[in-house]
Amino acid sequence: MGKKQFVKLMDEKLKLIRTEYGLTQDKMALILGISKKTLIEIEKNRKSLGWTSAVALASIFSDSTILHDAIGGDVSEIIIALAFNDIDVDYPKTWGGKVWWKTISEEKCYRIQQNMFSRHYRLLDQENRRVYASFSLKETEELLEEILNSK
Repeated sequence: MGKKQFVKLMDEKLKLIRTEYGLTQDKMALILGISKKTLIEIEKNRKSLGWTSAVALASIFSDSTILHDAIGGDVSEIIIALAFNDIDVDYPKTWGGKVWWKTISEEKCYRIQQNMFSRHYRLLDQENRRVYASFSLKETEELLEEILNSK
């Protein structure tokens, strides 16, 4: 999944999320900081939220069952993976992937996991801290090799 696919997914889920929370178009537009006219256009697939509004939707409604079912767990994981693609970040500690993650490989206290819904990968250290997140398994494996070879 790339930014465009994420935005498209948020476009598709916008009306369902609004309905899930029992919001009118007026209230949802106000929450997202867009006009009611723009909201209607998005709901009719004539316009798109764009990256910023898609992130706002996912962040504000991060507890949405609709989003969890579509993405598979923590929405912020995907936003981080997309936003910081190709940028080094000091990620916080995770829960270690007990629910939405499948372990792809383990080497010397490092794990590569894949999210079962969004299909993105992450590299965790021995303390379950995210070292890296990407949609490319090859890039994740290459970084793991670099880390292992540098120690």
